[in-house]
Amino acid sequence: MSGHSKWSTIKRQKGVADAKRGAIFTKIGNQIAIAARGGTDPALNSALALAIEKAKSANMPSANIDRAIARVADKSAAQLEEVTYEAYGPGGVGIIIETATDNRNRTFPEVRTALTKNGGTIAEPGSVAFQFTRQGVIRVAATGEEALLAVLDAGAEDAAEEEGEIVVYTDAKNLSAVRQAILDAGLNVTDAGLEYIANTPVEIADQSVADKIIKVLDALDDLDDVTAVHSNADIVI
Repeated sequence: MSGHSKWSTIKRQKGVADAKRGAIFTKIGNQIAIAARGGTDPALNSALALAIEKAKSANMPSANIDRAIARVADKSAAQLEEVTYEAYGPGGVGIIIETATDNRNRTFPEVRTALTKNGGTIAEPGSVAFQFTRQGVIRVAATGEEALLAVLDAGAEDAAEEEGEIVVYTDAKNLSAVRQAILDAGLNVTDAGLEYIANTPVEIADQSVADKIIKVLDALDDLDDVTAVHSNADIVI
């Protein structure tokens, strides 16, 4: 899982600092709108609460958040749907691409083009997904044995120090409860959400292949309709 985490770390470090604030707000707004379909009160909808928290951490204006939530009740607005694509990247690694779109006929060609231009190929549904498990992932700004014990006591299934933080893995349905228990323990949660985690990571020790993998993942992540990209690449360089 370290390769997946390494690219995720690179992506988060880019964050709003890479002059793509508008695109980031669009992505988060789509995530909020999707989550709000399960209820517009974040106190009763943990998925919406997590999406709003992510928005606030990216300094997304409250007006944008409110508009994204209101979209679910706006019958005149184009309704979003979640569509997941599967692909292969350089080195034969598996890629899962999550999107929120109001037009599949726009999104699919964009995803396919980003793949083919960067050494990847679209895959048949089911041919890649079986290599992953959907899990809750919580990132905690802490290191050391005491913090590790605290997150495990909070109900985590597993946890490890990666790139100067603790990455916590939970059963998908327990994500919200474990996150709250970690906060109650006095630790700082920097990110929390559902991710596709590789069952058996593919070790990548060749720098040129690693660079190609990161290039295709970045190209996919830069698409407005893409909300998340996951890979089973374990970059060990």
